[in-house]
Amino acid sequence: MTTSPAYDDQNVFAKILRGELPSYRVYEDAHAIAIMDIMPRGDGHVLVLPKAPSRNVLDIAVHDLENLVLAVQRVARAVKKAFDADGVTIQQFNESAGGQVIFHTHFHVIPRFEGIALKPHTGQMADQELLADQADRIKGALAGLG
Repeated sequence: MTTSPAYDDQNVFAKILRGELPSYRVYEDAHAIAIMDIMPRGDGHVLVLPKAPSRNVLDIAVHDLENLVLAVQRVARAVKKAFDADGVTIQQFNESAGGQVIFHTHFHVIPRFEGIALKPHTGQMADQELLADQADRIKGALAGLG
């Protein structure tokens, strides 16, 4: 069995967690944060990541994963409500061969609508005002969930 490379604390999510890079935070608790994806595949596309360092699901501590999944569920409920979505896609990628690009554990939470496909991942950044507006909608939905 091969081992994963060591966690790189210079990855973009580690920098966001340390406040070195900006983000549109929509949720935070003691264990996780949720931020808007700046290259969204759909309106309301959010990333949920643990505060504790880990590369992916293959090496995350069980306690951190449990808390992360609870945050994913909470955020999924909020994005579905905020966008009056028909459903929610939750994606998680592990290692390069599995499609992972940023090596800090994270889940994608994307509101979905019947008959509307996800946008391709083009690497193009979304309009900042649009992201800020969508973040506010999700925060409002989170507040309504109690």
